[in-house]
Amino acid sequence: MLEKELLNQLIGVVYDTLGGIQMSGRHSSANFTTAVVVGVAVTAVAGVAVAVAVGGTGFLSDRGPFRKRWRRRRHHPLTQQQWEDFFGDEGRLSNNSTEKLIHKVRWGGIEPGIRAQAWPFLLGIYEVDSTEAERKEQDAKLRKEYEKIRSYCQEIKQSLTSRREGEHQQDGMEEQAEEEHKLMPFSESQIEAFSSINDSSAFWKKGPKAVDDIVTWQRIIRLDAVRMNAEWVPYSPSQANVSDEETSKVARKAGLSDDEHLETCRRYHAARLVSILEAYALYDPDTGYCQGMSDLLSPFVALMDDDHQAFWCFVSFMRTARHNFRLDEVGIRRQLNGTSDIIKVADPELYEHLVKIKAEDCTFVYRMVVVLFRRELTFEQTICLWEVIWADSTAMRTGKGLGEAQKKKKAPPTKDLLLYTIAAAVCRRRKFIMENCKGMDELLRECNAMAGNLDVWQMLDDARELVSRVHGRRPETPT
Repeated sequence: MLEKELLNQLIGVVYDTLGGIQMSGRHSSANFTTAVVVGVAVTAVAGVAVAVAVGGTGFLSDRGPFRKRWRRRRHHPLTQQQWEDFFGDEGRLSNNSTEKLIHKVRWGGIEPGIRAQAWPFLLGIYEVDSTEAERKEQDAKLRKEYEKIRSYCQEIKQSLTSRREGEHQQDGMEEQAEEEHKLMPFSESQIEAFSSINDSSAFWKKGPKAVDDIVTWQRIIRLDAVRMNAEWVPYSPSQANVSDEETSKVARKAGLSDDEHLETCRRYHAARLVSILEAYALYDPDTGYCQGMSDLLSPFVALMDDDHQAFWCFVSFMRTARHNFRLDEVGIRRQLNGTSDIIKVADPELYEHLVKIKAEDCTFVYRMVVVLFRRELTFEQTICLWEVIWADSTAMRTGKGLGEAQKKKKAPPTKDLLLYTIAAAVCRRRKFIMENCKGMDELLRECNAMAGNLDVWQMLDDARELVSRVHGRRPETPT
């Protein structure tokens, strides 16, 4: 099977090189020459394949599981006018419009100006068949819930501040200070209120350990927030031009005091990151906060002016991504195994090489999995990738958008699109990997070198080809 596949790949390369020459029925000298060239080339290819079959040195194709060299297939992104036209009576998306919306986003993404409007639909904040009135009611409810969580964050902060001040006053009384530190700085009614958020009572039963976790999260959140770069600025004109007065107000509310070195717009962005990440850590204390989560939140903060909208979209996004931050790394291992399975089915030759160098567990793509290509792609390309992944998830969740894929004979939606995209990026570098990577160190260097050198639409095009080839031949990765 391996030799047959290699032969097919090599013949494809020959025909690409010859410019796709086709033989005509006329026996001109030019056609005769072409026939001879093709015949000799194919014979040579067959000879190389035989050499590989008997253990000789073979030719490595850089095409691997892909039938064609890539050509751009991105459709036009969803526009403002198209978005508005999708809504009918009562501000509701019709069934046909929902199909078209999902298809449009899957193949072209969304224009920057309407992302903040479209994302809540793709992330399940709004039901796709909801009316405008229902969405306003839902938005008011979510705003109120977010404000309640933020008020609890403020209570926690004040209680911790009071405890620290009490410890300072007991200077020289170390033993007593230590005993005070072991006590919970919150009242029973406070703990009961905190526990009501997303049914997090198990976390608060940890007692002082829960307090230590919160203190650690607060410290790391602030460090990560002020380190965030300014790549988001072109996508958020309103926040890029925020006033000094408004920025200082938001920074004080977030308790951010070590950010004066930042320019105004970055201070504002950092303060919003702190507020939302603190709220998320309280909402999902089993996950809390880990480094890398600020990178995932930043696009939501940049494109959404309201904190409560950014928060709830992030909560929805993290329902899947939160497994990437578990201490036992079960979620990460599951996705790495899924990526390995895709490569194994799609490109057995490359997989065999990975086995040979003990890299079949695919830990060399660890970073791509954890922060969903956030470090490998530009800000814009990251958003494009995420939107397409969300559109696939929306199609799977609602059962809509599947007909468009079948009708147009295109790859079906899958909840594993991220893994197919990672596998596609690796398979596109198969020739280099098989010739130059003799161990994990070389593989890691090659993956790190991909940063800034990837085209998201090429990867998605390749990923869909892998979906078409592999879908049904491997089980989908468990959630």
